Amino acid sequence: MTNVMWFDEIKKEDLPDVGGKGANLGEMYQHFPVPNGFCVTVKAYKEFITPIAPKIHEMIGKIDMEDTAQLEKTAKKVRDNILKKPFPEDLKQEIAGHYKGGKVAVRSSATAEDLLGASFAGQHDTFLNIKGEKELAQAIHKCWASLFTGRAIYYREKHGFKHEDVHISVVVQDMVDAKHAGVMFTVDPVNKKHILIEVVKGLGEKLVSGQVTPNTYFLNRENCEVEQENIEFEFDSARLPEIAEMGKNIERHFGNPQDIEFAIDKEGKILILQARPITTL
Repeated sequence: MTNVMWFDEIKKEDLPDVGGKGANLGEMYQHFPVPNGFCVTVKAYKEFITPIAPKIHEMIGKIDMEDTAQLEKTAKKVRDNILKKPFPEDLKQEIAGHYKGGKVAVRSSATAEDLLGASFAGQHDTFLNIKGEKELAQAIHKCWASLFTGRAIYYREKHGFKHEDVHISVVVQDMVDAKHAGVMFTVDPVNKKHILIEVVKGLGEKLVSGQVTPNTYFLNRENCEVEQENIEFEFDSARLPEIAEMGKNIERHFGNPQDIEFAIDKEGKILILQARPITTL
């Protein structure tokens, strides 16, 4: 395994090397309109973390998981230890050789993430509009540290994942200049019979973080026609069947209902930013 893998080198079977998000993106890159990118692999993280791993796991082992204050305090100490350790210079140079110089999205991709039984959605860090080799290395370093947020530690504990067995890769993906962005559930988690699409203006992070109220559309799963809607702003609903069909194709490809993030760029092209199995059905 190498330290860096392009999307076109990655398939879904590469999850142990590039985490759930990275594996899904690489798999989709071969078949769907996914912005290009690469993954800094688990191998790079393991080489970095191995010297300090015993200390980290000793600290985690002493946490009373139901004591929120203690959990958060120890989690911060662990992250501080990771961020204090210098980012490897040779890895920085290797990443710089893959980086084309534009704005990128930097997303964490843990090996226990985006699975059928556990999503870990939103528990590790994402950084958008990163530009420059130094800034990119810093964002990757912070993604590594985010494997040990209080939420992520608690979630692993409650779902039976051993902390020492979970590793992290980092996705570096061309940033989309989004006019609109959204989330699509190929089977809506509420009444389980529609395709649910939510759309916002600009970047999708505002939707994921709950900062804005999206347009919401429930579409018939057979003919992709809108059956219910809640409109907050003007959006060309003629695009919805195209988005929904893409979602159905991704669902067919992976063999199970999907939670999909997408963007529509300034030229009107629909791009898939990530997909994960829906774990709430």
